[in-house]
Amino acid sequence: MKTILIKNALLIATMNDRFEEHSGGHILIEDGLIKSIGPKTLDIQADNIIDATNMVVTPGFINTHHHLYQTLTRNIPLMQDQPLFSWLSNHYEVWRELTTEAVSISTQTGLLELMKSGVSTSSDHLYLFPSQASPELIDTEIEAAKKLGVRFQPTRGSMSLGKSKGGLPPDDVVQTEAVIQKDTERLVAKYHQDSAGAMTRISLAPCSPFSVTPELMKQTAAYARENHLQIHTHLAETLDEEAFCLKTFGQRPVALMQNLNWLTPNAWYAHSVHLNDAEISSMGENGVGVSHCPSSNMRLGSGIARIRELLHAGVNVSLGVDGSASNDSGDMLLEMRNAMLLSRLREQDFWLSARDVLKMATRGGAAALGRDDIGELTVGKQADLAFFKMDGLSQAGSLSDPLAALVFTTRSRPVDHLIINGNQVITHGNSIIDESVLAMQHNRIASKMLERASERTNIKFR
Repeated sequence: MKTILIKNALLIATMNDRFEEHSGGHILIEDGLIKSIGPKTLDIQADNIIDATNMVVTPGFINTHHHLYQTLTRNIPLMQDQPLFSWLSNHYEVWRELTTEAVSISTQTGLLELMKSGVSTSSDHLYLFPSQASPELIDTEIEAAKKLGVRFQPTRGSMSLGKSKGGLPPDDVVQTEAVIQKDTERLVAKYHQDSAGAMTRISLAPCSPFSVTPELMKQTAAYARENHLQIHTHLAETLDEEAFCLKTFGQRPVALMQNLNWLTPNAWYAHSVHLNDAEISSMGENGVGVSHCPSSNMRLGSGIARIRELLHAGVNVSLGVDGSASNDSGDMLLEMRNAMLLSRLREQDFWLSARDVLKMATRGGAAALGRDDIGELTVGKQADLAFFKMDGLSQAGSLSDPLAALVFTTRSRPVDHLIINGNQVITHGNSIIDESVLAMQHNRIASKMLERASERTNIKFR
């Protein structure tokens, strides 16, 4: 039996049903589960004792929307100031150059970046499968996640509507519905874990209404219901998407989802910026989830999501950093800060507090992903914990409320410790792999992708 004892914490934020916060106290971990937690000191022997003096301890954060491969295409000059549709069209030309190696390296880079901001569980939305790459790219991602020791809920993304059929993506990155369904069945059989504490779960994620057919959306929803899987897609991200849905389907995005059997408790959506009151009420009544991506919404000029109203309606609101070509960062603490600050461009009744966004990053993330075993520090739950030392310059003067300081201030250093499944995967800010080598490999691949795309298209990306 492996035991870890955490003691002397500046603050323990449980995020449990009572949202208890303990100064000092202890957390005892046995075999990957929280065995004991409370405000009193526990004087016992353990295999590993972590002195959390000056540290805030939280549940590991949960990232519910990402495109990990996009770490290869951050900050490309041509796309720095473009809105979504032109941004996508130009990026597709670069993403067509993805290889199996590129997906492996970018997954490690993106996940490790998240982990160093306190993320213990992440989803990912990989929806394009270039013809020159292996069709088993989700397998490549899963192996990369296992190497890092992070909980991973990749979505088997899909696009079936290429340019020749009226869609936005090039034909050589989309797949037929038969190929998509066959690979979905293979991945679920090989990797999906239903049990509590699962390190790998598969979800299903057609990309968007402008890159898949209605038939694929319905087929995905039906298969997910039969196999108790979560489903995910982009929804109501921009006014361009709204106009597309009205022109093509004669419906706004939420009504379209309802007709496609997607307004269900096992569904969570990315963005959901442009919603009216009736749509928000309907989403709450149907128990759906929303992944709020404030940095991406600002980066692409998509708008300000109505998060306070979504929370009030009972929607499971979580946080997603989104792809690193529409955020250029994978920092969950920064995402929390941006979520809080962006809400304050609205009237005060709609502001979010520091604790609101911390809840979204923990309990909200677990709910969106269909899990009740993570996202809180409670006896019997999974031992996923993030430790943040608060004695640096960035937090000086903020310790009248150490927990809120995680959101209001910015950090100039990574998480101090990260425990996932009872295993310490980051210690004193250091991970288990050589980050300088990883960054060098990553930059080499990114540069080659841009060069090949420029030669093929004669487009000046930089």
